[in-house]
Amino acid sequence: MRKPVVAVTLGDASGIGPELVAKLLTRLEALAAARIVLVGDAWVWAEGQRIAGTAVGVPTIRDWREARNRDDSVLLLDLGTVAQADIVPAQVTAAAGRGARLALTAAMDAARRGDVDAICFAPLNKLAMKKGGMAFEDELHFFADYFGVTDYFCEFNTLGTLWTSRISSHIPLAEIPKYVTGDRIKAAARLTYKTLKRAGFAQPRVAVAALNPHGGEGGTCGREEIDIIEPAVKELNAEGLPIQGPFPADTIFLKARAGALDSIVTMYHDQGQVAVKLLGFERGVTVQGGLPAPITTPAHGTAFDITGQGKANAEAMAQAFLLAAKMAAA
Repeated sequence: MRKPVVAVTLGDASGIGPELVAKLLTRLEALAAARIVLVGDAWVWAEGQRIAGTAVGVPTIRDWREARNRDDSVLLLDLGTVAQADIVPAQVTAAAGRGARLALTAAMDAARRGDVDAICFAPLNKLAMKKGGMAFEDELHFFADYFGVTDYFCEFNTLGTLWTSRISSHIPLAEIPKYVTGDRIKAAARLTYKTLKRAGFAQPRVAVAALNPHGGEGGTCGREEIDIIEPAVKELNAEGLPIQGPFPADTIFLKARAGALDSIVTMYHDQGQVAVKLLGFERGVTVQGGLPAPITTPAHGTAFDITGQGKANAEAMAQAFLLAAKMAAA
């Protein structure tokens, strides 16, 4: 069986992304999991290797079809989109954001044509992406618009065998209550269950978090659990999905840490992100859920505070890549 082809973008050229990709390619398990096409600019790749202290020889290609027709385990598609003089290390720039956006677009073009089976992107900076022409609140909405996704989509954050999803994402805290609807809860839970199946879980154990402190304390501290969340869970059960909950948010992650759950559907961004990052920030992975192709990235950002110092930990990048390869193979 031929290994899947995974496109790996170099991320924001001002951050630690190029260094992470350079370190990724020193890992034998990564080279064994998939054939890799690096997507970005040759000078950015060279700079990443210089910072990481690596020297991996990677042939350059100009056509995606070469990725399947050549025997090389790693290739570089040199886009030539960003001038080195326009990049300022450890700073937000429109040039870096534009380069990251164009690399992702090229990778999505390839995925849509079937030239690659999955995408793993190194960390990017949302503000730089917006300065560089991304007209969306985040990269997930950028991806969904590109692929024409009309069904429910959301980010998953994973830590080993624990996955979290959420019914709202990059929105102000004041707007969270209007996103707590039965339809969004059911759509998130269905997508979570389906995606875990795709990732190899035979019988995913999915639970839904409450919104209010202590699960609303029987309606004395909020009624969303009684009026919205619990009825949604019951409807999911009636569909044949073994979704559990709602459980208070301050204890549900204890169940997960003890191994009783595979996934948690949270009500808002920080409800799940704080817990997952505390449990293992250096290993966290973000999966773009609900898209036609597997797309993953490390759960951390561009880390401008350590850019160019060779200190970046590549564990999350490696885990993101291995998950993309696993999902592509499945």
